[in-house]
Amino acid sequence: MTTPVHDISVHPDADGSRFTDLLWARTAVLRAAIDDMEFLRRLGDGTLPLDVFRTYIEQDSLYLAEYAKALALVAAKAPDPQTAAFWATSSATAAVVETELHEGLMAGGVLPERSTAPEHSPACLGYVSYLTATAATESYAVAAAAVLPCFWIYAEVGRRLAADAHEVLAADPAHPYAQWVTTYDDPAFHESVATARRLVDEAANAATTEEREAMVRAFVTASRYEYMFWDTALNPQPWPAS
Repeated sequence: MTTPVHDISVHPDADGSRFTDLLWARTAVLRAAIDDMEFLRRLGDGTLPLDVFRTYIEQDSLYLAEYAKALALVAAKAPDPQTAAFWATSSATAAVVETELHEGLMAGGVLPERSTAPEHSPACLGYVSYLTATAATESYAVAAAAVLPCFWIYAEVGRRLAADAHEVLAADPAHPYAQWVTTYDDPAFHESVATARRLVDEAANAATTEEREAMVRAFVTASRYEYMFWDTALNPQPWPAS
């Protein structure tokens, strides 16, 4: 889905493009596939079965708990206090605010009950394991590039989903989860995406050529996991029997 990495320039070109523009362009085919996903279409138009939605929320809660740890590791490697504060604040938001939002939805009596505790799906575990390992073992620049897709792709998908959900609510104000979907288009979240992009651009400006190549690979890999995470909510891939 992507082209080989070579001759990466991080400084703005004559047309004003940025390093993160290159990352976005490298994942264009993958992001188009995400936009076409049945899961996201049905999430936006309100036709997603409630049991599938519960599975998604459960997996997202499990993901956020581990994503927060990856963001904390990025913060620990940040080059200055201001940069560290952004990643640390993002970690706290994922660990507390967003997780509480998910738990409130699951405990609200709207979604079907389940008799067993949820466990990470293969896609979810693969994604968070990759992010944690990258944040722990790679440079700050590579780690920041790896966590960026969760900010950026999520925000762009959410913008469209929120617009669809408003239409659903207009027809059915009591729709069980359309109100939750509208939170995807929170202006504060889009502002955090802009900050995350700027910090990755700054990291690329200070990186070596080898690091920049690794940043592209990390962004592409995390974007692939974004696709897999959403896809397996509607098309589960169970663990082998044990």
